[in-house]
Formats: sequence, structure tokens, C-alpha cells
Amino acid sequence: MIKKLVLVFIALCAIQSYAQEGTASPYSFYGIGSLKFKGTVENRSMGGLSIYSDSIHLNLRNPASYATKNLAQYNNESRPVKFAIGGGHSNSKLKSESASDKVNSTTLDYLAMSFPIGRFGLGMGLIPYTTVGYKLETLNNEDNLQSKFRGEGGVNKVYASLGYLISDELSVGVDFGYNFGSIKNNTIEYVYTHEGSLAQYQTREDNRSDLGGLGVNLGLTYTKMIKDEFELTTSLTYRPKTNLSSNNSRTFNTITINQINGNENVINSIDANLEAQGLRYTDFVIPSRLAFGAGIGQPRIWFVGAEYSYLDTSKFENALYAASDSAGNVKYSGASAFSVGGFFIPDYNSFSSYLSRVVYRAGVRFEETGLNINDEAINEFGISFGVGLPMGNSFSNANIGVEFGKKGTTSSNLIQENFINFQLSFSFNDRWFQRRKFN
Repeated sequence: MIKKLVLVFIALCAIQSYAQEGTASPYSFYGIGSLKFKGTVENRSMGGLSIYSDSIHLNLRNPASYATKNLAQYNNESRPVKFAIGGGHSNSKLKSESASDKVNSTTLDYLAMSFPIGRFGLGMGLIPYTTVGYKLETLNNEDNLQSKFRGEGGVNKVYASLGYLISDELSVGVDFGYNFGSIKNNTIEYVYTHEGSLAQYQTREDNRSDLGGLGVNLGLTYTKMIKDEFELTTSLTYRPKTNLSSNNSRTFNTITINQINGNENVINSIDANLEAQGLRYTDFVIPSRLAFGAGIGQPRIWFVGAEYSYLDTSKFENALYAASDSAGNVKYSGASAFSVGGFFIPDYNSFSSYLSRVVYRAGVRFEETGLNINDEAINEFGISFGVGLPMGNSFSNANIGVEFGKKGTTSSNLIQENFINFQLSFSFNDRWFQRRKFN
């Protein structure tokens, strides 16, 4: 079984690296896309809360979570090897003051695994960081197409984490990651004849940025039993700013457009001299992030907590597109998010009722994205629910989540997204190493 899981993991890594368009949000036009990663399905079902860690679920936001106490079911000798895979489907209604449209996207959101090594825990995985995916059009005074903007791509992160259990109450961790990806977009400014018909030849500008760079993330988790009944959990993570190198190219194309199917045929192309403009190679800063939170509960019964994070997005932009961003009156400021959530398990050890062993989750989140357009702050809100479904007699489980929310506003000629996100993940747990015992 383990060999099959490893093969599936490797195959899906390749698919994830090259085949995914992770969003249909018009706000992914700005910077290097919309921030994608909000944690596992378990985290997202609790409003994005990521301060809780246990021995059978992966917490991809805090590297300290890879080091936990051994399980009593394993005679306190070890803890399971964990595999996690998660994806989602999003349905969004885009609404402006005068029109509306519906878009959707389906993505593979993360692949991860961890191994216990004594008091250490080793983890590795692949997660998205930002995604780009938009198709925007503007009309002129005659209700004819004036401009068309399209983009795709994003930044992914492959990482390795190491956690250490200093004591039964305190663990620390660090993960090292390589961020990589590409962003492609193109723009067409339509030209018409004096008679109002589409001109035979149009001009399309194509841009591409290939991004790469190393990053680090630090984490700490502290838990303590209070009066032998309640457990206090606190968490702290900090990611210093990361510099990505961006290899850029820009091409101007003369094209013809098929009036029936809209296909574009390139007649000739000219490469822009970005080196003369100082834009051939640029740096992009992934901003620093600080998050901390606390919660209380009874182990394997219930938990409730709150978490706050701050992201310094004031430098969250790509120099190659800075000119077009400024033309749209775009500004970046510090971003913050606040999450409240938790879970409840009716009876963890029930043998007679499956529903009593199900984990029920819920949460809410408020997020200031740090993106300001036309003096309007682009904020996001979501309320989420989920369940964790035990699979067989092992510690493996399937997790299902749903989130309802909105992003943006219809004021100042902007777009509001009303979305429903569906998430599904599988957490496989197995024991690889057992001590031999002799009578």
C-alpha cells in the first residue's frame, strides 16, 4: 500500500507542477496573483485556524507541528507516518454595478507527507503560494470591445520541514522551501475602422515572468494541560521576507482575429528590449508574515481558538507590471487576517456509532488583502463548515469542507466575488517502524 501511495504522490507532484490554473478571480491580475494557500482542508474548515496540531493530521502552516508526542495506541513508542492530499472546487459569481457572470475552477491544493524520527519530525510537500487566472474585457462608448486582458500561472513552493519536540509541551520547527513558477499574460487594445468595423490587424502584447527563489518559515507550538482536563494551545509562526528572481520577456505581436470563433493568428512578432529599460531581470519580494494564536479544549473532544496574522504586502508587486498597475490607481498596504474556529467530536472511541466518531468543524475569517484599487480596500470574508470522516479502524480519514464568502466590492467600478468553495482531502496514516519484542 505504501509503495502505491508513494507512486501516486510522485505522479501528482508532476501534474501539480505543470498543469494547474488555480483561480478565476479578476483580482489575480495584480502583483503576482491572488494568495492561494490557506492551509489544509482541516484548517480551512475552521475558518483558516492553524494553531491546533495533533499526531494524525498534518499542519502545513507550522513546521513545529511535525514533532508531536508518541501515541498511547503505539505503546508510546512512535507515531504514524502521515500522507495528505487535498483539492477543491470553487464556484464564484462576479458582480459589478451593471453586470454579472459566473466562473469556476478546480485545483489540487497540496501534497505532503511526514516521518517520525525520535523526537524529530521530518516533513516534505508541494503547495501553491499564488495563482493567476483571469479573463477581463472592457467596452467602449459604442459597446464594442475596447481591451482584453488574460493571465495564467502562479508561484508554487516545494519544501522540507524539520520539527523538534523539546518537551511534551513545547516544539519548534523550521521549513526550507524553493518557490518557483511562471506568470503569463497578454493584452489586446482593439482598433476599429472609420465605419466602426474591426480592423484587419490588431496588436497583442505578451508578457512572461519566470520566478524562483529560496525561503524559510519558523514555527513554535506550546501546549499545557490545565487542571488535568483542559488543554491550552498556543502557536507562533514567522516567515521572513523572501526575494524571488524574475526573468522577464515581452513581445509585441501583429495578429488577425477570426470573427467567427475568436481565434488569434500571429502575423509577426517583435521582442521588446527589456534590458534597456532595466526590466529583463527584476526582483520580487514575497513579504514577511507573522501569525500567532491561542485556543483551549479537551483532547479528542473539542477545541476552540483564535488566530491573527499580518502580511507586509506593501511591496507585493511585480516591477514588470508596475506601470500598468499604477494606471489603474493601485496601491498596496499591510494585510491582516483574523480567524475564529474549532471542532467537536461526540465520542472519539465509540464502537456503536460512526457519527459519534466524526469530527465536526466550523469557523469564520476576516481578511484585509492589502490591495487597494481606486481608493477602495479589497477585503475578504468567509464562513466555513466541515467534517472529518474516519476510514476503517486506522487513524486515516477523509475531510470535507465548504466555505461561503465574498471578496471585493461593486463600488468605484470594481467587482465583487461571491464564492462557494468545496474542499476534499485524504489523510493516510500508517506505522512503518515497530520495535521487536521478545518473550
